[in-house]
Amino acid sequence: MQQKNTAGLPFRKMHGLGNDFVVIDTRHGPDVMTPERAKAIANRYFGVGFDQLVILRESNQADLDVEFWNSDGSRADACGNASRCITRLILEETGGDTARFFTGHEVLTGMRVDDDLFSVNMGHPQLTWDQVPLSHAVDDLMNLPIKGAPGACGMGNPHMVFVVDDIESVDLRAIGPTLEHHILYPQRTNVEFLQIRARDEIRMRVWERGGEITLACGSGACAAAVVAHQKGLTDKKVKMELDGGWLEIDWRDDGVWMTGPATHVFDGTMSEEFLSAL
Repeated sequence: MQQKNTAGLPFRKMHGLGNDFVVIDTRHGPDVMTPERAKAIANRYFGVGFDQLVILRESNQADLDVEFWNSDGSRADACGNASRCITRLILEETGGDTARFFTGHEVLTGMRVDDDLFSVNMGHPQLTWDQVPLSHAVDDLMNLPIKGAPGACGMGNPHMVFVVDDIESVDLRAIGPTLEHHILYPQRTNVEFLQIRARDEIRMRVWERGGEITLACGSGACAAAVVAHQKGLTDKKVKMELDGGWLEIDWRDDGVWMTGPATHVFDGTMSEEFLSAL
């Protein structure tokens, strides 16, 4: 991603299925992010607005080092939909066939499927209590001692996955914040609700840690597919409908592959006036 050095702070706005991102390339400008500044940029009325902020840096181990921030100013180690957007940016910049980037959790590999679709290997799921992580050991990771018996899975970030009969009846805004801060999750958690339609099809809604209800969550979709298969409800390859559209998740021997679109919306520059007030 090439951006001109200019007054203010250049950025790129992108989204994956409506899960939207502000991307700042510090290779071509200042690295000035703080929790307070990230939270201000995330404000959809007084700032730019995003579900996650993506900071790109030079890397000694991959094409890029990547840092994710949530809309509440906290940090995240994984973001699946943003990873597809990063894959697109790297491939457009290098002209190569594959992209490699370090997310703070591990080096991920992505590739283009066609003009609109990109695939990323999100890595192997974390399926022990201390890797998720949970606050203590539990007897059955796929049936936590929480009402509704959700499953737990880590995808570089923690997830709590419920399977329900009627997903539209779930009041996600009411229960999401409470579940995010459940005592069993010391680092808080993303919360996913699934309705199984077939062995190869799932409907999902999500409350994101450090955010709110989002139209899609790539790492959540990966975790949800893993939990659904571990519970014996689906195959390892599924298509998944989220509020913002469809993803394909394929749990292979080398990791969980996620395929979906990555959209470039516009490029812009945050003004010095805006930045000086932060």
